[in-house]
Amino acid sequence: MQSTDLGNKESGKLWHRKPSPAARDGIIVNIIHSTSDYLPKVLRFLNVAFDSSGDCVIAGDHQGNIYVFDLYGNRFNLVQRTAQACTALAFNLRRKSEFLVALADYSIKCFDTVTKELVSWMRGHESSVFSISVHASGRYAITTSSDTAQLWDLDTFQRKRKLNILQSVGIQKVFFLPLSNTILSCFKDNSIFAWECDTLSCRYQLPAPPESSSILYKVFAVTRDGRILAAGGKSNHLHLWCLEAKQLFRIIQMPTKVRAIRHLEFLPDSFDAGSNQVLGVLSQDGIMRFVNIQTCKLLFEIGSLDEGISSSVISPHGRYIASIMENGSLNIYSVQALTQEINKPPPPLVKVIEDLPKSKLNSGDLKIKVTTGRVQRPAKSRENKIQTRILKQDLAGSFENKENELSDGLNKKRLQVLLKGYGEYPMKYRMFIWRSLLQLPENHTAFSSLEDKGVHVAFLNLQKKYPIKSGKLLRVLQRTLSALAHWSAIFSDTPYLPLLAFPFVKLFQNNQLICFEVVATLIINWCQHWFEYFPNPPINILSMIENVLAFHDKDLLQHFIDHDITSQLYAWPLLETVFSEVLTREEWLKLFDNVFSNHPSFLLMTVVAYNICSRAPLLNCSLKDDFEYFFHHRNNLDISVIIREVYHLMDTTPTDIHPKSTLHVFVALTKGQYPVFNQYPKFIVDYQTQERERIRIDELDYLRERQMVEDMQAEVDQQRVEDEAWYQKQELLRKAEETRRELLLQEEEKMIQQRQRLASVKRELKVKEMHLQDATRRRFLKLQQDQREMELRRLDDEIERKVHMRDREIATTAKDLEMRHLELESQKRHYEKLIEENLAKAEQACLNADWRIQALHKQRCDDLQRNECYQEVARLLRENRRKETEVLDAMMGEEAKKWEEAKEKDFHLKSEKKALALADASRKWFLEKEINDALEHAEHLYSKAVPSYPNGQVASSGAPRTSQLDDVSEMDSSTCISLNQRRIQWDTTERDLVERVRNLRQRLTVQARNRRQPPHLLATQRA
Repeated sequence: MQSTDLGNKESGKLWHRKPSPAARDGIIVNIIHSTSDYLPKVLRFLNVAFDSSGDCVIAGDHQGNIYVFDLYGNRFNLVQRTAQACTALAFNLRRKSEFLVALADYSIKCFDTVTKELVSWMRGHESSVFSISVHASGRYAITTSSDTAQLWDLDTFQRKRKLNILQSVGIQKVFFLPLSNTILSCFKDNSIFAWECDTLSCRYQLPAPPESSSILYKVFAVTRDGRILAAGGKSNHLHLWCLEAKQLFRIIQMPTKVRAIRHLEFLPDSFDAGSNQVLGVLSQDGIMRFVNIQTCKLLFEIGSLDEGISSSVISPHGRYIASIMENGSLNIYSVQALTQEINKPPPPLVKVIEDLPKSKLNSGDLKIKVTTGRVQRPAKSRENKIQTRILKQDLAGSFENKENELSDGLNKKRLQVLLKGYGEYPMKYRMFIWRSLLQLPENHTAFSSLEDKGVHVAFLNLQKKYPIKSGKLLRVLQRTLSALAHWSAIFSDTPYLPLLAFPFVKLFQNNQLICFEVVATLIINWCQHWFEYFPNPPINILSMIENVLAFHDKDLLQHFIDHDITSQLYAWPLLETVFSEVLTREEWLKLFDNVFSNHPSFLLMTVVAYNICSRAPLLNCSLKDDFEYFFHHRNNLDISVIIREVYHLMDTTPTDIHPKSTLHVFVALTKGQYPVFNQYPKFIVDYQTQERERIRIDELDYLRERQMVEDMQAEVDQQRVEDEAWYQKQELLRKAEETRRELLLQEEEKMIQQRQRLASVKRELKVKEMHLQDATRRRFLKLQQDQREMELRRLDDEIERKVHMRDREIATTAKDLEMRHLELESQKRHYEKLIEENLAKAEQACLNADWRIQALHKQRCDDLQRNECYQEVARLLRENRRKETEVLDAMMGEEAKKWEEAKEKDFHLKSEKKALALADASRKWFLEKEINDALEHAEHLYSKAVPSYPNGQVASSGAPRTSQLDDVSEMDSSTCISLNQRRIQWDTTERDLVERVRNLRQRLTVQARNRRQPPHLLATQRA
């Protein structure tokens, strides 16, 4: 099995050597698509479809890359990148190069594989399209999704009809019946309807399946003649419907391993007239089984549990099966290889048993015909008529010569008997039989080494001598001849080698290895002793042919001698072309079936037989040209008669002149490396090679010198042409100069006349211009005068309007000023009230704060020393005066600052209160402690003094204490009086300052008002 990785290539070969699929799996090629990124991954193929010819496959992967694989031409091409996954494909349109692809965005696009351009874009589905069915004519297409099916006209790419159904029912599949005008619609409720394509009228409905074997249909398949419908689902039962009788006629039960059917496909056959008998059934285990629906026998299967199949498509002619595997790769199967065991040639109906070779009796007297029963031929047999085959089976099989045993289990003698019975090998097995008869080793490595040497220099210009229309055929012929020339040097000088190899190249053009080995085997065995007289024709071989002809037909040979016709004319043209010029393709194949099955002398006997069978027309020829024409063109001869004559000559020719005595038996090519071919006069070939090389070098020198001469000649010719052109150009220039001079003289005369006429016209125009200028000047003066008068009137009006506007503006301004003055007065009074109120409030707040501060300081000073209290009070007074001055200045500008200061003072007051409260508490505690200590001390003293003093003294001792307390109270009252006096002084000073500030503001306001008042108002007031 060959495997091909597409990689990032857009085109290339599918396989590098012709595939030979095994009967076990039948895989021609396995195609994978992997990326070569940093993290390589495999791109999975999703859908595949064949074209109408069956030789081209189109496949799309999940990234939207669509490839076309040409199985006949061994090529693949990337035709489109859709950038999204495809859900369905169709490649059997009427225009062969176009295909339909359903994409993941629910749209359908039509592309061209040749131009790679978008042809059309169809929209209309609201869910994913999973099926595209194309009419047999290629004109219509049906696209199916889960909720709808739509009919499209592929000529205009317009939608014709749309099938809408209930969501609960659902669509399984809608498709065209092959070779008919009927549409079959299958729904999820097992209802199946047939519709007329043109009118879309319902033709019939299939009845419901029996309840005993009722399954939900999921997949469907129809035979090529449209008579049988196969349906399956989640069961191992298959239902076969006859669409003509509209009834279920057979139920097939698959093996127990099959639990569900995923896909159905009939296998076409070229000889069943469309009534396909083999059905492919893809089950849930990934194995596709092919069964005969008539005999219910399992024929073969593809896929396995390890390499399961996801979906599969069969080509229209039934040669290939394209399957998408579960791992995302694409497998191409050969149906011929898969059915090789089924389509084996049938055993003969008549067999002949011979006695042992030791018997002296005639074998013809001991023939006993034993007729076996009628053998059923395979479905692909091309003949319906039973043929009788007589096979001479040698009972002494153990003593059979080993040379008759061929590879692949074939026997040469049995093949010869079969060939004599039928006259030729079956077309289907001919190439296989030839490869077995010739025992080709298929040395791929050795052939690759020969092929890698490139095109031999002797065949570089092969197309000039042999202009073949097909470029591919010419390239294959050139490569084959080059490989032969690299294999042996003589073939580079053999002039008839292209004629000898051409029929085999044409036959094996798709497998160059087999072509080379067939030609090499032919040269080694059937071209023995051809090169001993090189470069002349093989005189020894031609002499053998002439001897055999002389023995069997002396008159014909004498006729040739009489007309000076040698064997080089009547034998050598047939040999060097291996009869390809005088036989058709079928005749040539039939002949070489016998050539390859017999001794190498068979080919020489064929030349003699051809001449003998052409005896009558050759005896009528007398001119040499007629003989040449006869042996180089096709003639009206029966190849079967010629072959029978060859066998007759092989049996009746005496041993002394028989070519078999000179030619050795068949020798196959060796495996691994090809044998050395040196059966030619080496000195002549070497001499010719040297001479050819010398001639080639001389020819190259000659060609180089000739090229130089030609280049020089070309330069000379070019220079001569350029000189001639220059002289012609100069002559033309001279003539043109003379013509131009004459024209200039004529033009000058015309110019003088025109100038005279122009001068007179100018004079007239000047006079007219003067009159016009005078009239224009007068008109312009009048216009200027009118414009100045209009300007004066406009200025007067403008002055009057401006004076009026200015008076109105003055009056309006005066009124506005009066209103503004009144507003300012009212604002002034209002601001003065506000300032007074704010000043009063601020003064009151300051007074309150000062009083509280003074009281607090007084209380603090009572506890502290008297001097410190006075100094603190003085400092606070100075601070108060400063603050009062700042308050007065701030009152005129910003009233809010007073409240901020009040708040600050309030905060300060609170903090002072807290400090005083703490001081009061501490002082109170200290006074209580001192009083208690004093009382205790006094009691202690009193207790000591009472026993010694009388009551009078005690009273007298209490009097001084009272006087002391009075002194203290007097001191406190005097301090309070002094503080009150200072407070009164400060209040008086403050009132004076406020009064002065008020007077100052009034004066400033009056001055500002006087400056802003207009002059005329001042004059009015003064007046």
